[in-house]
Amino acid sequence: MEITDVRLRKIETEGKLRAYVSITFDDSFVVHDLRVIDGNKGMFVAMPSKRLPNGDHKDIAHPINTEIREKIQNAVLDVYNRELEEAPQVKVEPKVEEEVEESKVEEEVEEVEETATEEEAEKKEEGLF
Repeated sequence: MEITDVRLRKIETEGKLRAYVSITFDDSFVVHDLRVIDGNKGMFVAMPSKRLPNGDHKDIAHPINTEIREKIQNAVLDVYNRELEEAPQVKVEPKVEEEVEESKVEEEVEEVEETATEEEAEKKEEGLF
């Protein structure tokens, strides 16, 4: 499976959310709403997720092995870094709505980082990695 296209829909300069991303596999299948996050341990790509009634987040789509996870992360972050270098550096003051959205994103970042670590630990125990 090859990643044939990576598109950034929005680049942010404030807060932890840096960009929304769509990726295409084999010119045949697209996954929207991946997010580039500036987490506590550096930049990473969060998979599309939905909030459950209990407040937790559940991935809608995600890689099931380390190789494809790294491939996705590397492809997305390469495009993000290239776009960031080419983008004009303009500081935009966030609106109140954006501040509320940012606090939600920060909560999601913590949950995504925690979930990713737990999922990898479980898979290691099961011998998948």
